[in-house]
Amino acid sequence: MKKQQRSKAKAECASSAKHSNTWKEIDFSKCECKVRKLQIRIAKAQKKKRNNKVRALQHLLVTSYEAKALAVRKVTSNKGKRTAGVDHVLWDTDARKVNALCSLKRRGYRALPLKRVNIPKKNGKMRPLGIPTMRDRAMQALYLMALEPVTETTADANSYGFRKFRSTADAIDALHRWLSRDCSPQWILEGDIKGCFDHISHEWLLDNVRIDKHILGKWLKSGVVFNKLLQPVVEGTPQGGIISPTLANAALDGMERILKEKYKVSYIDGRLYHPKVNCVRYADDFIVTADKRKTLEDIKHMLTRFLEKRGLMLSEEKTLITHISEGFDFLGFNVRKYNGTLIIKPSKKSQKRFTVKLHEIILAKGKALSQQELIGKLNPIIQGWGNYYSHVVSKEVFCRCDQVLINQIKRWAYRKHTDKSREWIRNKYFIRDGNRSWIFGLEYVCGGIKDKFILRKLADIPIRRHVKVKCEANPFDPSWDTYFERRKRKYAWQRA
Repeated sequence: MKKQQRSKAKAECASSAKHSNTWKEIDFSKCECKVRKLQIRIAKAQKKKRNNKVRALQHLLVTSYEAKALAVRKVTSNKGKRTAGVDHVLWDTDARKVNALCSLKRRGYRALPLKRVNIPKKNGKMRPLGIPTMRDRAMQALYLMALEPVTETTADANSYGFRKFRSTADAIDALHRWLSRDCSPQWILEGDIKGCFDHISHEWLLDNVRIDKHILGKWLKSGVVFNKLLQPVVEGTPQGGIISPTLANAALDGMERILKEKYKVSYIDGRLYHPKVNCVRYADDFIVTADKRKTLEDIKHMLTRFLEKRGLMLSEEKTLITHISEGFDFLGFNVRKYNGTLIIKPSKKSQKRFTVKLHEIILAKGKALSQQELIGKLNPIIQGWGNYYSHVVSKEVFCRCDQVLINQIKRWAYRKHTDKSREWIRNKYFIRDGNRSWIFGLEYVCGGIKDKFILRKLADIPIRRHVKVKCEANPFDPSWDTYFERRKRKYAWQRA
């Protein structure tokens, strides 16, 4: 049976050239359909714990022409398509993309070292990024298609980072459900894993992640080139690799399950006791709730042992136990109870970063920009930041940020025309719309129709409650397709 599957896979690879002669002739909708069918079968086999079947289907997927075409398309259409690795090779033409399909083979594959690039973090420190070559990125994208159905099937219920159809809004809604009632837990463990991507144990990944060990080992041990020197890598998975977030999730999955197994409803001295232990995780940041501080101290020790097996440890300065009345920041949101009422709003750090970013665009980099160019640069940033916080208590914060923004715009206009009066500047750059004045924008005529191009206001973004995705929903289970389609339509405005 195995020989038949291998010969079939080889036949498909051998005939892959017959599928299309040029890149533009590839029918990607058919490719997605075939890969989707294989991923559904992998998820089904994983659910039944048929490990050999999972392995056979994964091999069938990674050797298929359709999956290779999708992998090449992914790495040549994302933000990193213009960033080369240590070999300085880019797949920037259709001919190179077609040739790249033939290079995605397991036999003879050798991962090249990563190119090390340091980028600044929010706290002023530097974050090391490892940039693989285009071929290595495509191989990672290829094997990720085979790994995702497995990790989605085995993932923790309340893990929301780097997963399909899950977002920070889902994590925040989960917290709101747990903490908003009068009988809700009052104590919070703010967890942060120190250098999660940089310290994951290679041995643990190779022993526990359901992926081709031969290929995974080559990625993990490929080394890093920094200042033209090759440095070996003994731990961690590179930030910058396509498959790295999924590997990190696989390493941390199980955290919620061990807490649920130990802290469940039980009878103590004949009385029903509910410890109210809940866990929500987004990538390497997580929150654990409980009814007592002592319970969270025990949980902290338990999680420390859990992470040690994976080569990880908690960050002492960022892992804190706080009372809900003091509040805490999570994913850019501030969560706190005021006189028994839970209020979630944008954190002060996030507000400051937003206003500083606007200042850089308007007053530092935008001195020579025209009004139309400045509005074009600001509107996507304003809309994106507003949409991110549009499902919590943000209206007051939005109005305050709008006031800061209009003051920055006025300073920009006054600097641009130092010899003009305030009235002249107002008439040139600001228009009136109904009862609203000081609207930064311009009026123009297009096809005989008057129209306006104005700066967006955060206060105009409606506040709409987000309902989190169901914990058991699996994007690789066809029975959930209707549910995910309905959610796509419901929250399409957030992507507009």
